[in-house]
Amino acid sequence: MSHKRVTKRKAIIAVGGVAALGAAAILLPQANASQDGGSNDAAAVKTLKAGDASDLAAQLEKLLGEAFAGSYYDSEGQQLVVNVINVEGDDINIDGDENQVIVQAKKAGAKIRQVDNSTDELEAAAATLKKEATIPGTAWGVDPKTNKILVTADSTVTGNKWDQLESTVQSLGSNMATIQKSAGTLSTKVSGGDAIFGGGARCSLGFNVTAGDGSPAFLTAGHCGVAAEQWSDSEDGQPIATVDQAVFPGEGDFALVKYDDPNTEAPSEVNVGQQTVAISQAAEATVGTQVFRMGSTTGLNDGTVLALDATVNYPEGTVTGLIQTDVCAEPGDSGGSLFTQDGQAIGLTSGGSGDCTVGGETFFQPVTTALEATGATLGDGGGVGADDGVGGEEAGAGAVDENGDGIDDNTGEAIQGGGDAGAGAVDENGDGIDDNTGEAIQGGGDAGAGAVDENGDGIDDNTGEAIQGGEEAGNGAEDQNGAEEQNNEGLEGGSGVNESH
Repeated sequence: MSHKRVTKRKAIIAVGGVAALGAAAILLPQANASQDGGSNDAAAVKTLKAGDASDLAAQLEKLLGEAFAGSYYDSEGQQLVVNVINVEGDDINIDGDENQVIVQAKKAGAKIRQVDNSTDELEAAAATLKKEATIPGTAWGVDPKTNKILVTADSTVTGNKWDQLESTVQSLGSNMATIQKSAGTLSTKVSGGDAIFGGGARCSLGFNVTAGDGSPAFLTAGHCGVAAEQWSDSEDGQPIATVDQAVFPGEGDFALVKYDDPNTEAPSEVNVGQQTVAISQAAEATVGTQVFRMGSTTGLNDGTVLALDATVNYPEGTVTGLIQTDVCAEPGDSGGSLFTQDGQAIGLTSGGSGDCTVGGETFFQPVTTALEATGATLGDGGGVGADDGVGGEEAGAGAVDENGDGIDDNTGEAIQGGGDAGAGAVDENGDGIDDNTGEAIQGGGDAGAGAVDENGDGIDDNTGEAIQGGEEAGNGAEDQNGAEEQNNEGLEGGSGVNESH
């Protein structure tokens, strides 16, 4: 199974073995990335974990405005690469005199790359494809690595259909889109078998969540939710959960399914057979990030995010707003969880082409969109996970941000939580209190900002009081503005990767 969820009466789905041991081995904890400083490009660019890169990308998208043209994660260099374009009235040069916004983006730790196609131009190209080439068996999404639209056509797109698709792509211009052929057939991944069953179909549970009314529930694929109203843990078993909301096709592929037993315990974790990954929060996907998929048919597999905001034209209809990856999937994996090594929920398996023998493309529903649409919450409600420190330096302690742009006025670096968590605040002494207003900064003093804990016992060395998050989120830390190393055991704090016992 992909998730542990236990009622007072019985286990809903028994733990099964996972064949994908190669992918499981990759989940073993790795050391935290370091922070580099220095001159432009290589020396100035920070090395970041994927989750931190995603947070920084979101902040810089707001900071750069119209100049922002997408971003991606360079997993080999552990760097965030941000695309920028020239904006009318602004002189944005990578090597010469630079717009101050670009300077701030560089100081924040991103690698800046000048490109030709703006976000608006790419969106316009996608709109043209939707109007002129909505053909079953085709898909497209934005690939920030190439700064183009990546168009995929499966084996059914031939003859006049191929000619129509090819001519539409050519009409966009030579530098706007590329086409790739897929040997398989694009389809939703539903089939008969053993896992969660409904209406003769088999799917996979994505993530356990809490519904808006406080009841236990889970997310799965929307095409599963519209296939059957009730779902059981065995092919001939009694229903254990009922569909509350489902979207497919259209603007997404997700369903919220509530457990019939209100006493069901639905922990926020993914059991991958060899290890248990605690899911702390939902996060946006970043192109280039390594991700893991758990499904009831093929178990654990890993791959990379290839494109965002993808449109897929399934035989059942068009679905928009998906994540494109090279992670394999097979029938029965529908609805299964896509997540990162450090326990961030990214997506729900929608469909794709190929299988786990020859490979292929797979598309996922973003979890963040599904949560927002259904009103459900996951993990700690979607907040920043523990490995960002407890209100520490990365949550704005000691930062000066008088203009509210989310960038520290002194260092030029992005403040975690940016404009939404203390933007405009001045906190030169790091006590978590705005020096101007006297009010607590979100993520500030109430979460341990300004604390000194050199022995890692969770007690402020100056005040003798417990730091919020204390030993569990600051053990072993020597960060005077809050804990960043979460323990002494050589594990990434908050990674959620533990051995199963």
